[in-house]
Amino acid sequence: MVRLSDEAEVQRKLKKASQLLLLQRHRSPGVKGWELKRALGKEYLKIIDVLRSELDRLGLEVKIVYDGSGKKAQEASSEDTDRARFFVVMKGPLSQSEMVSSGWRIDDVAVLAATIAYINSRQGKAPRKQVEDLLREKFPRWKVDMNLDRFVRRGYLLESEDDMLYIGWRTRAEIDQKTLTNLILATPTGQDSQVK
Repeated sequence: MVRLSDEAEVQRKLKKASQLLLLQRHRSPGVKGWELKRALGKEYLKIIDVLRSELDRLGLEVKIVYDGSGKKAQEASSEDTDRARFFVVMKGPLSQSEMVSSGWRIDDVAVLAATIAYINSRQGKAPRKQVEDLLREKFPRWKVDMNLDRFVRRGYLLESEDDMLYIGWRTRAEIDQKTLTNLILATPTGQDSQVK
């Protein structure tokens, strides 16, 4: 538990932390560690730990994504943590109805899933042109272009100056890539006996 001078102060800081994490102020969700440190004080990580236990009861969790380094919390220095992005996500997968009510169209989800799977199959990077060619076999050109641009803007993909696509910070935080890969590779029920 957090050791601060006063229970009222802890509650005030919990309220402030939840407001910072849940209310989107920028184009990207969440806040940087240095913003939390400025708003909550040096012991902001202890406040976040308390908030984690509160959010857990609601089926939510605080994710921390370190800038492009792939570091885990145990390996991160305080400087890394100050630069990291903190935000709240739902625990576990969304159902189709939850996905739709969150503003995602099922075909947009399919474009993102196919893109992530393709990039992962290419050791974490792929030329944008190859991704576009793959997606245009199933989706119209305008939808492919619009979605790839949107995924880059929202942080699901990163794009380098030489038009290479990489997995973005938001994909690493919000999407269980191992489960996605397993679902894509899984054989549909009923076809096991037909394949020899």
